[in-house]
Amino acid sequence: MKSIIKLLLAMAPLSGMADEPEVPLVFKAENTFALYKKPALPSVDKLPIIRELPDPLKGVKKYKDWGKRRAEIAAQIQHYGIGEKPAVKPEQVKARMDGDTLIVDVTVNGQTLTLRSEIRYPKTGQAPYAVMIGTSGISLPRKLFDDRPIATMVFHEKQVNDYGQFGRHHERGEHNFDRLYPDLKDNGAYSEWAWGLSRIIDGLQQLGPEVTKIDTQHIGVTGCSYAGKMALYCGAFDERVALTIAQEPGGGGAAAWRVSHTLDEVESLDRTDYHWFKESQLENFHGDSVYRLPYDQHELCALVFPRALLLLGNPDYKWLADEAMLPSAQAARKVWERFGVADRMGWSIVDGHGHCQLPDSQVPEVQAFIDRFLLGRSADTSDVRIVKTDKFKH
Repeated sequence: MKSIIKLLLAMAPLSGMADEPEVPLVFKAENTFALYKKPALPSVDKLPIIRELPDPLKGVKKYKDWGKRRAEIAAQIQHYGIGEKPAVKPEQVKARMDGDTLIVDVTVNGQTLTLRSEIRYPKTGQAPYAVMIGTSGISLPRKLFDDRPIATMVFHEKQVNDYGQFGRHHERGEHNFDRLYPDLKDNGAYSEWAWGLSRIIDGLQQLGPEVTKIDTQHIGVTGCSYAGKMALYCGAFDERVALTIAQEPGGGGAAAWRVSHTLDEVESLDRTDYHWFKESQLENFHGDSVYRLPYDQHELCALVFPRALLLLGNPDYKWLADEAMLPSAQAARKVWERFGVADRMGWSIVDGHGHCQLPDSQVPEVQAFIDRFLLGRSADTSDVRIVKTDKFKH
């Protein structure tokens, strides 16, 4: 743990910003770096042991280098961790509105999967509206949206993969996603859920603001607990998401696997739910083998760069591994710092409240991120690095 923190202190932002291009706030494509050649993905026995958090800026000297590095990290996470998020051609997506409900049909290999999501429009402002999409739901207080010109939607992830921690569900290889992609039956749920949310965004783009009343340059994604992980994967793997708010995402979200391995009673790589990840992740990287993992969760966070990311923690629930999320967040923020946009990434880790119940003390930073990155309003997000707890040992 101490060696990891020492590395974080040494990872100062690089100099030489004068000739850098302006760093965009959001993109119009799901993956602007899709054309990069797939990097080498060695077998596990060929992977080196890396005890510190891997450097997310490895090989990055200028902003133009980030695309290749992002593609490398994304490929590693899919290959070793969650499974492939397949690309979809525009002609495979057909969208329509039924009243206020967006309906998206995705047809692949002769099979069609249908997604439905009602759009809840605001009572203030004028269309097109920014939109906050909740993964499985929105745990953030309604007061953050009710008096703002922001529409809300829920991505019903069970339409893609119906795994739930409680109640009946299908098993790996039996979900709706698997009808379209039988060769990807070993996928974890997070790759499939990220795929599904991207198809919702496809539908919004395809119909356009004249039909949907939605401004697709101002899309936010949020979720809490397992859905906080989901929001993070969805935001990381779709560059059309302008703002990601991952609320109490726990292990497998923003918490670094390497750090969680040094802690007791937390959601570590060995102790998470493997419906969410490839089973081979546990087989290959259990125990001290975690140090062979070529990436860590701070690099999942870094995939959100240069867009906006806010991580929310709750140390009252030790299982969430917020003590591992903090150094992960600090390491990830170095990417935003390197290119002079550190005000787009922050964290707020505050105890004294229930799980997925945002306390009043965290409302100001959440409101600031929403106002600035969904509404384009003036709001100070320059130094949101908040930790209010005495529960961390290190």
